[in-house]
Amino acid sequence: MASTAGSIGSSLVGTLSAPGLGSGLDINSIVGKLMAVESQPLALLDRKEASLQAKISAYGSLKGALSSFRDSVAVLANASNFRGLSAIAADSSIVTATATDPAVPASYAIGITQLAQAQSAYSAAIADTSAVIGAGGTTTLQFQFGTITGGTLTSGRYSGASFVQDGSRASGTVTIDAGNNTLAGIRDAINAAHVGVTASIVSDGTASNRLVLTSTRTGASSSMKISVSGDSAIASLLAQDPAGTQNLSQSVAGQDASLTINGMPVSSASNSVSDAVTGVTFTLAKAGTTNVTVASNTTSAQSAIQGFVKAWNDATGTLKSLTSYDADTKQGGLLLGDATALRIESALRSALGSSVAGRSSGLTLLSQVGISIQKDGTLSLDNSKLQTALSSSLDDVAGLFATAGRASDPLVRFLGAGPLTQPGNHAISVTTLATQGRATGSNALSATTTIDSSNDTLALGVDGTGASITLAHGTYSPAQLAAALQSAINGSNALAAAGASVSVTQSGGMLAVISARFGAVSTVNLSGGNALTALFGTPSIATGTDVSGTIDGAAASGDGQILIAASGSAATGLRIKVLGGSIGARGGIIYSHGVGDRLGTLLENLLANKGLIGGRTDGLQISIENIGHQRDAINRRLATTEARYRAQFTALDNLISSMNSTSSFLTQQLANLPKITAG
Repeated sequence: MASTAGSIGSSLVGTLSAPGLGSGLDINSIVGKLMAVESQPLALLDRKEASLQAKISAYGSLKGALSSFRDSVAVLANASNFRGLSAIAADSSIVTATATDPAVPASYAIGITQLAQAQSAYSAAIADTSAVIGAGGTTTLQFQFGTITGGTLTSGRYSGASFVQDGSRASGTVTIDAGNNTLAGIRDAINAAHVGVTASIVSDGTASNRLVLTSTRTGASSSMKISVSGDSAIASLLAQDPAGTQNLSQSVAGQDASLTINGMPVSSASNSVSDAVTGVTFTLAKAGTTNVTVASNTTSAQSAIQGFVKAWNDATGTLKSLTSYDADTKQGGLLLGDATALRIESALRSALGSSVAGRSSGLTLLSQVGISIQKDGTLSLDNSKLQTALSSSLDDVAGLFATAGRASDPLVRFLGAGPLTQPGNHAISVTTLATQGRATGSNALSATTTIDSSNDTLALGVDGTGASITLAHGTYSPAQLAAALQSAINGSNALAAAGASVSVTQSGGMLAVISARFGAVSTVNLSGGNALTALFGTPSIATGTDVSGTIDGAAASGDGQILIAASGSAATGLRIKVLGGSIGARGGIIYSHGVGDRLGTLLENLLANKGLIGGRTDGLQISIENIGHQRDAINRRLATTEARYRAQFTALDNLISSMNSTSSFLTQQLANLPKITAG
């Protein structure tokens, strides 16, 4: 028995003192390992989020590549980039030139005998530039511009000459009063008024100063006439009438440039001659002879097409790297199998490979200019074939790449189209031509009309903007009065600020003031002033009308001379300008979408904020946000689980600690039991 009891006690003691039990539990380690298992869903979410972030980054790379491609396409979509012309002078020290559409290649022999120059005149000498001139009363300087004809010029002054005002030049006024009635003050007032004259003070080297006035424009019609109303001292200094009293001395005569172009005499008020040869501007530098050659400049067009091919290859290369699988590295692109990326690739290839609709003749396929699509989707360019196409028909190449519209009627202009305008031939019919607002006098003027303080003011409105003008005093023929009125009206600051202007004509002595604008908003109203009845009697008023007509048989809306196709038709958004001509059928507009325009529209849609790429990345971003919500929910659950584990293991630790205490007590008690010995 003794051995049995000893055996049981020994066994119990060994069990209670087993290592690792009791208050020595490593709760943090145990709970940490359990929570690592519980947290595995977070790792899955992290990997999923990383994958989505990688796709967003991939779409960012694709968007950047397509944006660069769009910039290249934009160059091709603009037809003006295919109308490059060069103008080269054999001797650029004599003349330089530029050429733009619609100039045609040609060679021009240029002979320059005289350059254009602006008139300049100077006042009598004044010792002190700050000395007061006159009594300081309000004085008005009125500047007119025109041509001096006949007579003789002696010591800077004309005798027996006449002055014909240029109606196309606005007249202007400058006010002099006690605040600026010095030579320096007059100079500053003239310059601040921007009336077409610059003023400066020049010392003649003898302690005397002269006011020098120079027309801001060159040409024979730049000669000045200055009427002074007010202080007699200022009038004595500045009044200038080439046909009458002249208080200024002319130092430089206004003159036109004289030249020949291929033997034909040409006169120009400016040294920049742009109205002699359509589309060509000659800038004259000095007298002499040389040749100017105008030729098609295909370099920029060729460079643009080469840039387009490279940009396509770069963009599709980026797309391919993101969507393909590399068998060598056994790695797939970040967008491998992505439906949106595949849709983009398909749309780009379709836009590139389709023929150009709406063109009845000419180039319709890229292959016709040496661009071919390779098996891998890249483009190759045959530069020799491209150069041949550019040299033989630059307009056809432009129509292949750019949006193009061509009217069959020379008085109809294609202005533009909208995204809904369909390619094809759109028929034009005009019902009413646009007209301008006008006011026509009822009184026939006599052969001469004297303008003085009794009939020198006129109040009027042009296109809804009011103005008041004062005519320079003098005696006028009907033609001269029309020119003076036109200059004075167009010199109004109020009208200039509103962009309104007029032309003034006379027929049989009856004056007519005509707005430069066309359409229903074009109006001219003569409302008052002491010249109203004297010059116009009871004027008749006619408001302008908008052009009206149809495009493809549907009524189009008119705005001045512009017709805009109605919505819902094949021509929706088409805009044309009807310059004149007859009522009725006016031919058509042949409109086509070039490859560049087609690709440009596609790329704009793809890259728009709510486009295919934007929609896809927004969806990916929403998925990432949802992962964030899931992560928050899991973290909340893990916090609860960890708290439960810690409570459970803390209770276990306390229980084991209690059991260890009991074990220690029992061990002590067992050790104190009497020994049982064998009898």
